[in-house]
Amino acid sequence: MIQEDTISAVTTAPGNAAIGIIRISGPEALKIAEKIFFAASGKKLEAYPSHTMAYGFVRDEKGVDIDEVLAVYMKAPRSYTAEDVVEIQCHGGMQSLRNILRLTYYYGARAAEPGEFTKRAFLNGRIDLVQAEAVMDIINSKSSAALKIAVQQQEGFLSGKLKEIRKELKDVIVHLEAVIDYPEEDIEDVTYNEVTVAIEKAKEETKALLNGAHTGKILKEGLRTAIIGRPNVGKSSLLNTLLKEERALVSEYEGTTRDVIEEQLVIGGIPVLLADTAGIHDTEDFVEKLGVERSRAFLDKAELIMVVLDGTSPLTPDDEAILNAVKGKNTVFVVNKTDIAESLITNELANRFSRENIIEISAKTKEGIDLLENWLKEYVYGSNRQTDEEVYIQNERQIELLRQAHESLTDAADAAVNRLPYDCLTIDVDRALTLMGEITGETVRDEIINEIFARFCVGK
Repeated sequence: MIQEDTISAVTTAPGNAAIGIIRISGPEALKIAEKIFFAASGKKLEAYPSHTMAYGFVRDEKGVDIDEVLAVYMKAPRSYTAEDVVEIQCHGGMQSLRNILRLTYYYGARAAEPGEFTKRAFLNGRIDLVQAEAVMDIINSKSSAALKIAVQQQEGFLSGKLKEIRKELKDVIVHLEAVIDYPEEDIEDVTYNEVTVAIEKAKEETKALLNGAHTGKILKEGLRTAIIGRPNVGKSSLLNTLLKEERALVSEYEGTTRDVIEEQLVIGGIPVLLADTAGIHDTEDFVEKLGVERSRAFLDKAELIMVVLDGTSPLTPDDEAILNAVKGKNTVFVVNKTDIAESLITNELANRFSRENIIEISAKTKEGIDLLENWLKEYVYGSNRQTDEEVYIQNERQIELLRQAHESLTDAADAAVNRLPYDCLTIDVDRALTLMGEITGETVRDEIINEIFARFCVGK
């Protein structure tokens, strides 16, 4: 599906830099490049082997040198877009980039739309939609773990798994249609057994992929975590310890933190959006009361609540109010100040909550911080970490489509067990097949494709 027009754009980030890159893609890419690039060797760019860098100069329409550059011609289909592509590496000043880009327009290219280079790679069959979306995940990765997953998706890990499942479902439909078309053949019992096994297998495979979605989303977007507790239990000290810097003001006086302090950090390879909130308690101070209200509001936004408690004293009414407020939420209880005395509240907490979710630490001496980090890793990855083998989905669109496909397979499995008419099974299996095809782009509508690539940056 090679496009008829030729596009160009700056593919490097805006701002002054050592190097800037202009990419030209389409049937006229080489012709346009030949009009503005002049190799120092005197040879035409076409004379160089494909994917070979050539040194020379860019000249404007009046023959004036604009910049000293390197140019490379990548002959279709061995390029990012599977079209003829020329990339020009110039100095990274904005004026140089603008001048060269203007020349590409002058000689026939048009400005690339957001994500259009990657869109062309998809439309030309070089990559599927999962791999295309992984490009932006690579760019936006907040941690090495998120980057690794995005690279795996770009290399086709998820696409390969979905392709296997879709093949199994196509075989199911073939079996079902055979029975529908040839009802006189005595194959009904065999077909029901085979179909039931195949549908159950596909259902479990989609469920396994969905189980990894929680991990994938956290690694992509970050684990939104609120540190809460009454005043002076060590919330800000814990934040500073995790950040390894004095970000929050620490004082022996209550109410030092009067607003929500948000920081991004990576803990054990996990991107965490950490918020130190104002101490939750009853107060008559107007400003402090506003901080408490913001802290309570932040609880509803956080995926994980980190409740900090003073282990050197019994639970107070303010502590009890906080414990009641976090019921039903994902919570880890951090019992602080173990450097002063043995905890007085751990056993009581263990009787009311899971002992696995209670961590004893000293924010001052850093004792137990490694246990808290390990707890976070298990929360994100689960108890059976297999990060090298498992496929983690990070994309919300893909997760929702896969969830719907799993629902259809569940309906199909129930229909098979209850021996419902074959048409009922076929409808559910075909819907699951279509939904998974939307993930990879095999059955997706044009407007969805346009919407996805519109989110990309220009030049990608």
